[in-house]
Amino acid sequence: MDLHVRYEGDDDPNKCTARKLARFDLAELHRSDAATPYGVVLNPHAERALSPADRDVGETLVALDCSWESAGEAMFSLPGEHRALPYLVAANPVNFGRPMQLTTVEAFAAALRILGDPEQAEAVLAKFTWGETFLELNEEPLRRYSECADSSEVVAIQREYLDR
Repeated sequence: MDLHVRYEGDDDPNKCTARKLARFDLAELHRSDAATPYGVVLNPHAERALSPADRDVGETLVALDCSWESAGEAMFSLPGEHRALPYLVAANPVNFGRPMQLTTVEAFAAALRILGDPEQAEAVLAKFTWGETFLELNEEPLRRYSECADSSEVVAIQREYLDR
């Protein structure tokens, strides 16, 4: 899949996973909504969860890279099919162990895994010392989400994790 990032540039550039992906030509950064291509937009405020059924939308994944403090719903005005990632735990050094506080690369890897491309998920995470840890921490939920037929099944599985 083609990985695209609507890049705000308001985080520490030394810790920015989107910038590192771009340096390795694994993702393309865009400075405006208009320049960002249409695709599946990873949006924590979306009404539908990402599921394997979203493979039909196309070959483009879009993430918004901004500070968690500025990641309000208004920031997600990008064109595309907006989908929320289900419950997952961060492995990045800043938010390790926190649910739903993923970096851009973690969001991409999770989406790729759910959409059925574990090889590309591993490839983008390979550039980070903690990348493999993300897949290990989330192995069971990512496998289960990737076996779902649609968003409602993903939400049902997510509910199991949230109820624990």
